Amino acid sequence: MATMKSAQTSTPGTIEVVDVERPVPGSRDVLLRVRACGICGTDVAFLHMGGGPFGPGGQMIPVPLGHEPAGEVVEVGAEVIGLKAGDRVVVNPQAAPSGIIGCGGALGGMREYLIIENAVVGKSVAVFPDGVPFAVAALNEPMAVARHCVNRSEARPADKVVVFGAGPIGLGATIWLKLRGVQHVVVADVIPQRLETALAVGADAVIDSSSEDVTTRLMELHGEGVNALGATRPDTDIYIDAAGAAAVINTATASAKWGAKLVMVAVQKKSDAIDLGAMLRSEMTLIASQGYPTEIFEVTPEIVRHQERFARLISHLVPFSEAERAFELALTPGAAEKVVVTFDDQS
Repeated sequence: MATMKSAQTSTPGTIEVVDVERPVPGSRDVLLRVRACGICGTDVAFLHMGGGPFGPGGQMIPVPLGHEPAGEVVEVGAEVIGLKAGDRVVVNPQAAPSGIIGCGGALGGMREYLIIENAVVGKSVAVFPDGVPFAVAALNEPMAVARHCVNRSEARPADKVVVFGAGPIGLGATIWLKLRGVQHVVVADVIPQRLETALAVGADAVIDSSSEDVTTRLMELHGEGVNALGATRPDTDIYIDAAGAAAVINTATASAKWGAKLVMVAVQKKSDAIDLGAMLRSEMTLIASQGYPTEIFEVTPEIVRHQERFARLISHLVPFSEAERAFELALTPGAAEKVVVTFDDQS
């Protein structure tokens, strides 16, 4: 029996790299040699839990990790159309029949080989050209999340936008907003290095919310508007929450002009301190953004076209042989922006 290495979690705060059987593709499947896989906040959530839903006897069930893989096709089932050995592909983790890859399903992308069940180009995988590094291609899934957020905002070129949180999703949203032609995009965060990255990927201005008053700075940057009661507020059209903190929601609702939008893409931390009543003073529209109903492969050609800009989001490349260090970085607040685990050569 051929085996391979796979990363999973079954104890809170730790990962295990275990030997599992190397899969053999069926007639409708392809076998992917994983070449890079990003680490996401969802991976961190499973690490904190130490597994997935409770199994018999109340124990946590080990969860294979990783839902941001990019790799190379090595075997193709007889009934698969449009794919061949050697194709470089990105994956839709939500298309797996056995459950979402790396998010509680039977499969994880943080492994040496990944079976793509019922492989269909444009549904479960998309091919990308040789000139794109696997690590950059592995950004496809989170950038689809960021793209859906921007699509949900319906941002127009004349709009003025602030993005809270300069992690991968917030920075991805910033890139998509600027590629969409949006006039002015501000990014707010508390970590100076992240704000530098925001400027590097195209933000028009940044706010260090640990030392600056966000409302005052938005007034300086976006001019003056009014809320539903006629009180002066920043002329900001769209607030994007890619941080998930109560302080962001309260800042947005307190600062909003009449008719502004608040788009939530971050997983929200539970809090009793959120004042949604403040939305009445602006008739603010609250929009939730979840996943990527259509965007998963819509973003692929644009990531290819603008790969140097997206590459700036990666703060750490860590080999799979050091997977524990990679997840330790991801678990430590402020230690890394985007960690991508690499497998062998990155050509």
